[in-house]
Amino acid sequence: MKYATARAPRYTSYPTAPHFQKGFPEATYRTWLARQDAAAPISLYLHVPFCRRMCWYCGCSMKLARRYGPVSDYLDSLLAEIDLVTGTMPGRQRVAHVHWGGGSPTVLSSGDLSMVMKTLHRRFAVLSDAEIAIEIDPRTLSDELIAVLGGEGFNRASLGVQEFDPKVQTAINREQPFPMVAQATSGLRDAGVSAINFDLMYGLPFQTTAMLSRTVDMAVGLRPDRIALFGYAHVPWMAKNQRMIPEDALPNAAERLEQSEVAAERLVSHGYRRIGLDHFALPDDPMAGPARLRRNFQGYTTDTADTLIGLGASSISALPQGYVQNVTETGAYARAVRDGVLPVVKGRVLDDDDRLRRSVIERLMCDLEVDLVEEAQRFGAQPDYFEPEMARLSDLQDDGLVVISDRCVVITEAGRPVMRAVASVFDAYLNVEGARHSKIA
Repeated sequence: MKYATARAPRYTSYPTAPHFQKGFPEATYRTWLARQDAAAPISLYLHVPFCRRMCWYCGCSMKLARRYGPVSDYLDSLLAEIDLVTGTMPGRQRVAHVHWGGGSPTVLSSGDLSMVMKTLHRRFAVLSDAEIAIEIDPRTLSDELIAVLGGEGFNRASLGVQEFDPKVQTAINREQPFPMVAQATSGLRDAGVSAINFDLMYGLPFQTTAMLSRTVDMAVGLRPDRIALFGYAHVPWMAKNQRMIPEDALPNAAERLEQSEVAAERLVSHGYRRIGLDHFALPDDPMAGPARLRRNFQGYTTDTADTLIGLGASSISALPQGYVQNVTETGAYARAVRDGVLPVVKGRVLDDDDRLRRSVIERLMCDLEVDLVEEAQRFGAQPDYFEPEMARLSDLQDDGLVVISDRCVVITEAGRPVMRAVASVFDAYLNVEGARHSKIA
């Protein structure tokens, strides 16, 4: 498919991070925090940029933690940032979602994880029914840490599985046998972390469709509530560790597309509902229910909060006024918060056009359809606001990827694997300022 090899953002935000402005004023972020609606629940994201071992496929912002000292120092800075943020916001903000990501949050000691959670409860009003989630590397998940997760109220965990085939695991430097994942899953459930997510990947080195199908069957046997089926994004110009992966071992575009579609069909046959681009959920999971699906920096979510506060190095905050990203380098991050400065490095103020296009792109990525007239009128624009985009949409319709009726755009099942290509029609910043993105499929 000609669209599969094109490049486009994953649209976890709009405008996307490459178009955030450098040198964003810290004072602007302070103003946004101070104007936060004290009654509206918010969400928190805490970033732990450390791992015990480097995975060759990883594109995240992380550092190797060969000893615990730098991790402990980082937590001091994280606590200082929490104080800075909450000291700026009006009152003790209500929190409906907490998400720990990385890196690997399970690199933390059980005592330190518990200490940070207790700090969050002191500084924020974490709601009794809040979703508290954490990303887990099964290789660093101890029984002691599992007990702390249960005791601190975590109710969702996302386990990085990727692929169970030993040859692929060796090629990506992430060796974790099936029994390890099974033990982690059962241990978490026994501790009260009832909702389990698995991350699987296609397009990995030496991976075949048959391998991925076996992995899907093995994963489904553990009955996770959600499964994310991500395509490996080979971006060695951004992630130098990916240079350890031999490019000639990677599946080509046609093979990647086959892997993703066969795995998706297999998941559906096992009773999972297909959600958006790359997620699958059991019928009784909230993501498969009537809740309005959203998309943020963690991917698909049922979180409806208008404000997401990112805490930690490289984390991104999304507020009604725009986006703010923290400095990535942990030393610079620590120096900023030590000096009482919010560690802002980039940001973006949203204008009316941004908000309208963001809404259109989100609905396409989440619902696979959007009424362009309705969206335009909701944001105070003319019904024909997207007239320039209609010609490009007609080309996609000719290729069977969308159906257009009265300016209502519906992505077909044939178009689902390349829905990023459909969404990119509405991206006013695509191919501006030299931003490079991963392949669509």
